[in-house]
Amino acid sequence: MKNALIIGGANGIGLSIATELAKRNDVQTVNIVDKAELSEEFTNPKFKCFQFDLTQGDYSIFDRFQNIDTLMITAGFGKLALFKDVDEKYIVNSFNVNTISIMRIIKRFYEKLEHDENFYCGIMVSIAGFMSSPFFSVYAATKAALKIFIESVNVELLKTGSRNQILNVSPGSLKGTSFNGSKTDLTISSPMAIEIIKHLENKDDLFIPQYEEIFKNVLERYHQDFRKEGKHSYDYKINSGRIK
Repeated sequence: MKNALIIGGANGIGLSIATELAKRNDVQTVNIVDKAELSEEFTNPKFKCFQFDLTQGDYSIFDRFQNIDTLMITAGFGKLALFKDVDEKYIVNSFNVNTISIMRIIKRFYEKLEHDENFYCGIMVSIAGFMSSPFFSVYAATKAALKIFIESVNVELLKTGSRNQILNVSPGSLKGTSFNGSKTDLTISSPMAIEIIKHLENKDDLFIPQYEEIFKNVLERYHQDFRKEGKHSYDYKINSGRIK
């Protein structure tokens, strides 16, 4: 890893990954593309920052990063709300940012995935993309589409003989990030960032944090009876106090 591009790297887990990469002697530059401006407290001499809104039509900004060997996409958003309470604009924006933008970016770097000997690529997805998620119906749908996209493209890469794979990182909620309006805390999120980088370097295709501890059983229950697990998920969110 020498030159990295982190899309969505101005805060949260993206910023944490960018910061951990910048600590490494073998990393020269960490490019950060984000709609938000990087806070001054997180600046780093290895960072090069670019502001860009993924809902824009012109993606030519990404043509300037053809020298990268590491691509990590962490951009995305979601909110807990019943489907009846979200408007159509939210639905369109959710798919544009969480799904379509990522497909467009992967398309621009696909040649590197297919032909470069070592190109490290990862995408933050979500465990919500693996199961029904009441109060997260739109968000979960965007992530489910992304999950299938990654799995399909990875098979295509394998069939070309490429050694590269796209890493699907699918956590539950991550502490120390700004996903739910919380403040980014790198001291909390750095262990997860280090773990993600390790899976990137291994060219793994899937990383579900806390799989053995939590999500193995959750996914088993879901596949046994998706209706029952969906009701359990609904009640869990209500009782968690996260619904405002």
